[in-house]
Amino acid sequence: MNGNNCMDNNKNGALIAMSGGVDSSVAAYLMKAEGYRCMGTTMRLYENNDALFRENNTCCSRRDFHDACEVALKLGIHYEVLDLTRDFKECVIDKFIRTYEEGGVPNPCVDCNRYIKFGRLFDFADRNGLWYVVTGHYARIGFDPDSDRYFLKKARYLEKDQSYVLYMLTQKELARLKLPLGELKKEETRKIAEEQGFCNAEKHDSQDICFVPDGDYAAFMEKASGKKYPDGQIKDESGNVLGIHHGAVRYTTGQRRGLGIASEKRLYVTGKDMESNTVYLGPESALYSDTLYASEVNWISGEVPKEPLRVRARVRYRQEEKPATVFPEGPDRLMLKFDEPLRAITAGQAAVLYDAEDGDTVLGGGTIAADLNYNG
Repeated sequence: MNGNNCMDNNKNGALIAMSGGVDSSVAAYLMKAEGYRCMGTTMRLYENNDALFRENNTCCSRRDFHDACEVALKLGIHYEVLDLTRDFKECVIDKFIRTYEEGGVPNPCVDCNRYIKFGRLFDFADRNGLWYVVTGHYARIGFDPDSDRYFLKKARYLEKDQSYVLYMLTQKELARLKLPLGELKKEETRKIAEEQGFCNAEKHDSQDICFVPDGDYAAFMEKASGKKYPDGQIKDESGNVLGIHHGAVRYTTGQRRGLGIASEKRLYVTGKDMESNTVYLGPESALYSDTLYASEVNWISGEVPKEPLRVRARVRYRQEEKPATVFPEGPDRLMLKFDEPLRAITAGQAAVLYDAEDGDTVLGGGTIAADLNYNG
């Protein structure tokens, strides 16, 4: 079948990314109920023995593939497993390890969306003559006929909003993406699944990094890379040695617990020098900054602002947006200055920008760069 010709004549086909969870299952049901010709796929992202695997508590478990397949059968739609293990390792896992080794804290969900879900899935849809890609994310897509552009907005109900991890979407991708759950509450999604008799209606949401379900990312990195991260010195801001750490990758900016340092004052991780394998501790006041730089920037409109722009921005997934001014520095880099200092801005995380007036529309974002050095 010539997929491109099929798509030119019929935009009624939809590829559903089915994780085995309730959200993507209901997304598939809603698309089929609207009359779309649907196909389901589950992405195999890694082999279970490549991760710190804990059955039934992460994606790519046997139960996930079983549940996705069972829902697809119940809906009467074709279903295939798409093996992306090699791509996922190169684009997500390797970057995850590299970011920690460089002193940052990665956001693998953002990288997975950028390189896997909204990259490889569109290729797979093309090969199968399907126009749309559909996911179970809670966010909304709209179209402005005056500007002839698509836009991305937060979910209607903010408790499940996932717009933060979708800032990398482009106009081309938004034109072919469907997010059927953007107007729903989570309990409404589960009710639909229950009414349809889906096997995963009561399945819990995954809260962990999918390939590190037990949370011990350093142990995963050592297993995946074959490296042993060496001990090094813990110092205060004046350079005094306070103790020994067991691998600088195990420490994150703002961390207070688990430092193994006796002190009359509360100490926090304020920075790391990965070249000298040194972890720095200091008072909480040293964690605050009002400025960051970001690279790998994406502007959803497709146009870089020509002037500084007032925005609302956040640097953590569940953080409230704060007022700031963004200063574009070329097509893929920006400086962001907040009206008030923020705590523990961390390299590797995403800085996501929202419209300053409505607070709902995602303007874009980028990866926080390591230009900000708390230790000067």
